[in-house]
This record gives sequence, structure tokens and C-alpha cells, in this order.
Amino acid sequence: MKITFVGADHEVTGSCHYIEACGRHILVDYGMEQGKDLFENIDIPVEASQIDYVFLTHAHIDHSGLLPLLAKNGYAGNTYMTVATADLAGIMLRDSAHIQMFEAEWRNRKAKRSKDIPLFTPLYDMADAVGAIDSFVPVPYGERVKVEDGIEVRFTDVGHLLGSSAVELWLTEDGVTKKIVFSGDIGNKNQPLLKDPGYVRDADYVLIESTYGDRLHSTEKVDYVAELVKILDRTFSRGGNVVIPSFAVGRTQEILYFMREIKQKGLVRSKPDFKVYMDSPLAVDATEVFHKNGKECFDEEAMRFVETGINPLDFPGLNLAITSDESKEINDIDEPKVIISASGMCDAGRIRHHLKHNLWRAESTILFVGYQSVGTLGRSLVEGAEKVKLFGEEIDVKAEIAKLVGLSGHADKDGLLDWMRGFENKPSKVFVVHGEDIVTETFAGTLKEELGLDAYAPFSGTVYDLLTGEFVHEAEGVRKAETKRHTGNAVFDRLLAAGQRLMSIIRKNEHLANKELARFADQIDALSEKWG
Repeated sequence: MKITFVGADHEVTGSCHYIEACGRHILVDYGMEQGKDLFENIDIPVEASQIDYVFLTHAHIDHSGLLPLLAKNGYAGNTYMTVATADLAGIMLRDSAHIQMFEAEWRNRKAKRSKDIPLFTPLYDMADAVGAIDSFVPVPYGERVKVEDGIEVRFTDVGHLLGSSAVELWLTEDGVTKKIVFSGDIGNKNQPLLKDPGYVRDADYVLIESTYGDRLHSTEKVDYVAELVKILDRTFSRGGNVVIPSFAVGRTQEILYFMREIKQKGLVRSKPDFKVYMDSPLAVDATEVFHKNGKECFDEEAMRFVETGINPLDFPGLNLAITSDESKEINDIDEPKVIISASGMCDAGRIRHHLKHNLWRAESTILFVGYQSVGTLGRSLVEGAEKVKLFGEEIDVKAEIAKLVGLSGHADKDGLLDWMRGFENKPSKVFVVHGEDIVTETFAGTLKEELGLDAYAPFSGTVYDLLTGEFVHEAEGVRKAETKRHTGNAVFDRLLAAGQRLMSIIRKNEHLANKELARFADQIDALSEKWG
């Protein structure tokens, strides 16, 4: 009974975990990497045709996006997930296939003009996406399902996305049962629309995400409506547009929820009749899925609207852009407006066209409402880039770059710790995944210090025996040379590299004697005091 860590190890995207148990080969998530790859990742250790089951935590592409590739390569098993996740993943994987095919067509048109460029083959196509969708087995929240002798699963709501869940997996071999819990992505508390994260009470092993494991969201309750009103008012007063790069599934619906209240109450005085353009066919389809699954997933406030006949995601002045022509026409409209478009990190999709039309305009605002991964255009803009490249053209960034602080689909450090406190017995070991390189190590240390847990941040390729509680193989992170961070300050780059090496050394010396570890810690603390 072994687990192999495949993806989202010391990285935020590309979640994938492989388990050998009960004579079966199992995957929990099979996600696509987004942004730059920082580390070399292993492939799943067996052929796709040998995988027996997949358990999916939620529909986001960094957790589900390679399922069509699995189908393309011969996977013929069942893929278990919640009912709402099945609905969302169905439209998201079709959309991902469409993007793959569109990009291939675009590249091949370009290749025809140059004999030196080989034809591009998409990662997968629509038939592969449909093949993946055909394997879906929807399961209600809270129902413990016997997959076969020795394998049982249950999905618990964690409030990150419609249908998102922690996967509780019971595995029994030779009369010995081990329970492994995969947190998936844990949601932030008190977010609009969705319920707060639920808790799991027992586990032998836990894999927990750490996206925000090194930071805290603001302790002050943020009035998102009031903050949005300020941004809209000052931008419209300048005669500009508010462009919101937004994830089509989840964050877009939250923004619509706020916009409905703003429009209903007439809170934007500079332009009370402003129009909102939702420019994403995927977002349109996803919003319908939210309506369909609201009863199971919405929080009490959202359900009160539904029960009184109010659609919490619709309002006068909302315009849906489905076709490419409708998308292009938005930028021909002179009046100030709100444009919500995907992708949320600006690395693909229609949002890039809207950025091209607005980044150079000092009167416009680009409003970020979600996490921006390392290596994405969104991250560059949030970090203050003065120039960016779009469609081969360098563009000066003159627009206001704003961020809706505190609006996050991920729990912060305290939220993650609170979720771990929900376990009534201490897990034998906690594996920290799905976080940026140093963050995974930092949060593993936090779990040890604050909760007394045996926590470890594995690299891709690490193998652990769940029966013996021992490592079969501890992989070392192999950093991709082309993605090393360079700040332009050679001395600071050396310091950054030294810090990364220090974290690696700390991890390797976990099993030193306590006295030696204490002396090592004192030396680091003294150095920190000197430079802090």
C-alpha cells in the first residue's frame, strides 16, 4: 500500500497523487500545470490503461485538466466525484479541449507560412474530453461509497468551489485498514454563495494544500461591495473601463453576486446604469450549473434569495458575450463599463484582448480578484510590471492595477490550521502539498510547531509506504534551469538561492538528534535576528 507524489509538490498547480493498494492503481486528481513549471515532475508510474479508479477533489483545471489525456491514452475506469463537480468538470473539460484544438489550429496556420515549424498536435481533443466525462460517477456529499472490496470513499464539502471536496479514502489490505484524507483546496470562511468548509474527524494520513500557508488574510471583515463601488466610481469618473480577469468558474459568480447588490441598491453614483459584460462562454455555462446545484452548495444567505424567487447571479444590465464577434464588439462600445473575462491569471483566453485595449489607458482599471501563480501575466501585472507583451506587441501599463484584497477561494494559514484541528486523533503523518516552494516547507514547520504534527513537504517522485509508515524513496527537487528566478540583482539572487538551499538542508536533517537540531535552530535564529 504505497502513495507516490506526482504533481503539485512544492508547486501550486498540477495536482496528482498515485496510490497502489488492494491490487489496484488509483489516482487522486490529475491536473494540468498552469504558469511556469518550477520543478521536474515524474509521470504517473503506470500506463493510463492500468489505472483502475480516479477520485477528483474538484473541477478546477489544475486538478482535473489532464483527465482527457488519461482517456486518450487508454483509461477505462470510473472517475468518482461530487454531483456538482461532475456538472462543472463536464463543461470545463470540454472548454479545455476547445482551447487545445484552437491553439493547435492557430499554430498550424502559422506553420504553413514557414517550412521550419513542425505541425502542432493538441494535447487532447473534444473526443478525449467526452471520453473522460463518460467515466464520471457522481456521488452526493457525505455518502460513504464502497468502490469494491477494500476500497471505500466519501466526499466532504470544503467550501472552495461549487462541488469541491476533501476525499476520504479507506484502503484495506490483509485485514489492515488505513484512511487517507486528501484536502483538495480548502475554502476561505465567510465567502459569498458557498458554505464554509466542513471538517473531517479522523485519518491515518492527511495530504493538505498550502497555497496560503505562509500568510493571513485580513482580520478585518472586508465589505467587498463597498470596495467594488469605490473602484467602479473612480474609474467611471475618469471615463474608463473596469476590466476584471476572473476565473470563469467560482470567482466570476462571486463578482456577479456583488454586482447584483450594487445594481439593485444603485450604489454607483457616477454611472448607476453601468453595464456589465460577462465575456466567457464557460462562465455562462458555469453560472447555470451554480443555479442547478445551489440547494446542495449555497450558504444560507444565497438560499434566502433563491427561496424568494430572486436569482442571486442576475440583474438588469448584465450582458452575455458568447461568440467571438460579440466579444470583439465590447471594445467598440465607448461608454464606461465592466468587463469580466477569463482567464483569471491572464495567461490565455479572451481577457488578453481586453487587456490589449485597456492596459495603455490611464483612465481604465484592471481589477484582480484571485490568486496569481508565478510566471503568469497576472502575477507580472500585480507585481508592478511597467511593460508587458500581448500578441507579440509591447504595451505600456498605464491603467490602474487594483486588487480586491481578501477575496480568496483559499483558506489562509489560520484557516488551514483550523481545518487540521478538526481531526480528533492526530494523523500518523501529514504531507504538505499544493503550495509554492518555500511555502510548503514553512507550513510543514508550522504544523509541527503549533499542532505537534509529523509534517513533511514531499517533492515529486517521493514514495511512501502507508502500511509500514516509512519512506520507500525521498525525492529531491530538481529545479528547471529555465525557470530559475532572476531579480536583476545578482547579489540578491545569490541570497535567494542560499535561502532555498537552506530549506533543503533543513528538510534533510529532520531526523538529527534533538540537541543537534536545537543548535542548528539557534544558529538560524541568531542569523535571523541579525538581519531581521
